[in-house]
Amino acid sequence: MSNPPISLMLFAAGFGTRMGALTKDMPKPMIPVAGVPMIDHALRLAGAVHPTRIVANLHYHADQLANHLTPRGVILSHETDILETGGGLRKALPLLGPGAVYTMNPDVIWHGPNPLEMLRGAWNPDVMDALLMCVPLASALGHSGGGDFTVDTDGRIRRGPGVIYGGVQIVKTDGLNSIREAAFSLNVLWDLMLADGRLFGVTYTGRWCDVGRPSGIALAEKMLAGGDV
Repeated sequence: MSNPPISLMLFAAGFGTRMGALTKDMPKPMIPVAGVPMIDHALRLAGAVHPTRIVANLHYHADQLANHLTPRGVILSHETDILETGGGLRKALPLLGPGAVYTMNPDVIWHGPNPLEMLRGAWNPDVMDALLMCVPLASALGHSGGGDFTVDTDGRIRRGPGVIYGGVQIVKTDGLNSIREAAFSLNVLWDLMLADGRLFGVTYTGRWCDVGRPSGIALAEKMLAGGDV
């Protein structure tokens, strides 16, 4: 472990349209899984790496998330327009402070080692600009399609079928200011890092579930209960 991040970004601004009626009157991160809002599963994992500040970006049903997160000490980054992950992270930088940060998508559930602790233990800022938590397809529940990346023996990753990005990473934010668009995916930043050979991945050793659709709720709950899924 070398100079681990002290700040964490939660991406909570999206509309959650794939959840259908469940997000008509509720933001997706507030949907319960095993009786707990999804965003609280993420906050529990975050607590293990002791960030000095946690920032969440808000847009859709922002008042519900603000009422839930403010008593938990989470700092809020309100977005008038959806900025996607890259634009949202860049807007939140004054709240996050300098240096690399953890980022999390709260619409996934993890079962096994804490992915943030795994990233912290493998982080080497001398050679890495980002370190992504990657999940083998065999361990990814609720996911359709092929993989996003291949991982070589040194941990460097390339685009291609293999593992999927699990929604948790450590990333340096300096390159965000070179991107001209206001709203953009973090894939744009990763491509810059790929070109320099500084994008790395860690392979997750537990199980993971995408809760982007209603069917993912039951899958995640069964996974957490230790059942076969």
